[in-house]
Amino acid sequence: MAKHWPLLLILVGYLLVGGLYAAQVPPWQAPDEPAHYNYVRQLADGRFPVMAPGDYDQAFLDEIRGARFAPHYSVETIEYEDWQPPLYYLLLTPVYLLTNGTLLALRLVSLLLGAGVIFLAYQTARLLFPQAEWVAWSTAVFVAFIPQHVAMLASVNNDSLSELLIALLLYLTLRWVTRDGIRKLGDDRRWLIGLGLVLGLGFLTKATVYLMAPVLGVVLLWQYWRTWQRLFQAGVLLFAPAFMLGAIWWVRNIMVYGGLDILGKAAHDAVVVGQPRTVDWIGLYGLDGTVQRFFQTTFNSFWGQFGWMAVPMNQPRAIYLLLLSLVVAAVLGLLLYRFTTTQVPVQFRSRLPVLILWLVFLLTAAIHVGYNVTFVQHQGRYLFPALIPIALGFSLGLGTWLLLVERPFRRERPLLVNYFPLGIGTALVLLDLFALFRLIVPNLSVS
Repeated sequence: MAKHWPLLLILVGYLLVGGLYAAQVPPWQAPDEPAHYNYVRQLADGRFPVMAPGDYDQAFLDEIRGARFAPHYSVETIEYEDWQPPLYYLLLTPVYLLTNGTLLALRLVSLLLGAGVIFLAYQTARLLFPQAEWVAWSTAVFVAFIPQHVAMLASVNNDSLSELLIALLLYLTLRWVTRDGIRKLGDDRRWLIGLGLVLGLGFLTKATVYLMAPVLGVVLLWQYWRTWQRLFQAGVLLFAPAFMLGAIWWVRNIMVYGGLDILGKAAHDAVVVGQPRTVDWIGLYGLDGTVQRFFQTTFNSFWGQFGWMAVPMNQPRAIYLLLLSLVVAAVLGLLLYRFTTTQVPVQFRSRLPVLILWLVFLLTAAIHVGYNVTFVQHQGRYLFPALIPIALGFSLGLGTWLLLVERPFRRERPLLVNYFPLGIGTALVLLDLFALFRLIVPNLSVS
């Protein structure tokens, strides 16, 4: 127990800070929260949501957001998330019924799901760096206290469950591939079936979890490429359970929407009329201006741009500049780690764990860029499916600088890196509280 008290402290701190966000952020002042809430409401009323004309009204959304969701406006017609898979909303439906639809209660369920993401972030980093506890602690700290991440996990949004399933898939996959001993298909059977079941639950949660399917496909190729028969058998063991669970949703969508719209995405795109499109922005700002806005807004909103992107953390502007300097230092620190480390953790003797981490990050980034080719959605939260690899790299990169500073002292237990999680955690918690009480509440509350 003594070894895990820092993780317990991180989780308690996260629940306290996240609880403040859940209670203090004004109703509906999180991206798409009314639409996610109304999905649960429809299930509680005994109706299964169907994407239909009228679910999205850009003019009304602009008006109600401009009025800061004043109480005399009704949000019941905002239903453009009706195309989403149902698992997250089914989990929230009993809570909705028990609390008569209390928004805070639903937000707290999402917050608890987020605690699972933090726990798995810690376990993943600890698995890969068992001799460096500070890496696990600092990785968990970044996942727990990035202001935008706290704000999202403390809102009604299916991102919390999708992140949890991605984190579980990442941890289980890394644990499987870093086991010692000779690989036998029989020994791997329960791992493959388990991964397939979790992936299938992801198919029933959100499309972002689909990025783990090609990651797992690459892992199977790496593990079994020498024997095509074993590769085929492993593929069936993993993807058959996932396909059977996903097919429940895909067949339903074909029956409801027709054609091959297995995700309901075509029905969604046909209804969401008036959403800003990238081609219009290129005409307005030019290609260079649009790309510059994409990178700047993505960076800002990854760390914190609250409400419906209306409240950035640019008061003072130095906040973003400081965060940018930390990112640059982390990237340079990772390069230093790569070229100066002589003792490679045993888990990295194979390049597969590194490949898995990179694939999760690159596929997430590619999805974000791909979506913005059509729609203007420069929201950094779309990178959160890869937050564990990002936080791990951030922690390792900054920690490398501290190790280099301490190297001349030749301490058995380096002092700076062991206090690094506490220092960066304290700074992020203060930033969370500043963002909540100095930016979000004053700027998003109804006057």
